[in-house]
Amino acid sequence: MSIAVCPGSFDPITLGHIDVVRRALTVVDEVIIGVAQNASKKYCFSPEERLALAEASVKDIPGARVLPVHGLLVDFVKEVGASAIIKGLRGAADFDAEQAMSLMNRHLSGVETIFIMGDPRLAHVASSLVKDVSNHGGYIDDLVPPEVAAALSRKDSND
Repeated sequence: MSIAVCPGSFDPITLGHIDVVRRALTVVDEVIIGVAQNASKKYCFSPEERLALAEASVKDIPGARVLPVHGLLVDFVKEVGASAIIKGLRGAADFDAEQAMSLMNRHLSGVETIFIMGDPRLAHVASSLVKDVSNHGGYIDDLVPPEVAAALSRKDSND
């Protein structure tokens, strides 16, 4: 059984992320969505909320599951028995940002990163943009799973 890890902060998970997971499942048997913490980021959702939203978003996708990532990604990949890392790319800027990380992960552990081009219809969808649009009262229901839209709406009404 082939396993890959699709890591990210998923603050929040978007339909772009879901698209990458679905298409990754055409080349591997299982995709573990690794919800990570990045000390340099300010989060809208807590780690527990991000995990719960990701789990709710992929509950109907056979072969997809969600786990928290603590520490180095390459250690997590080894711990769960994965053979690859999956990263979605919206365009050249994403590749530029991911290339060094991919090379470092391979240097540290030998694990390869598989890049999957995102659906062009979702190329404009980024978690940061979704949060900004939602925060200003914009329509996001076609950018995120329903559970995420509801959670963002609750956050916005509490601010």
